[in-house]
Amino acid sequence: MERKKLVAIIAGAISILLAIAYLIIVQILDYRDMKPAPISQIYPTSTIVAFVNKTNL
Repeated sequence: MERKKLVAIIAGAISILLAIAYLIIVQILDYRDMKPAPISQIYPTSTIVAFVNKTNL
């Protein structure tokens, strides 16, 4: 029983460390100054796809 308790404590500690590391990474990425792409770099491409089922007409 003592070994199971030790494994559970270690797994919980690893889980908490991963959660804290994730939150730190998210905060760092969110802190960056994100600027939108210039309009000249956006290439609008439109594709029209139509499907006609002639058997049900």
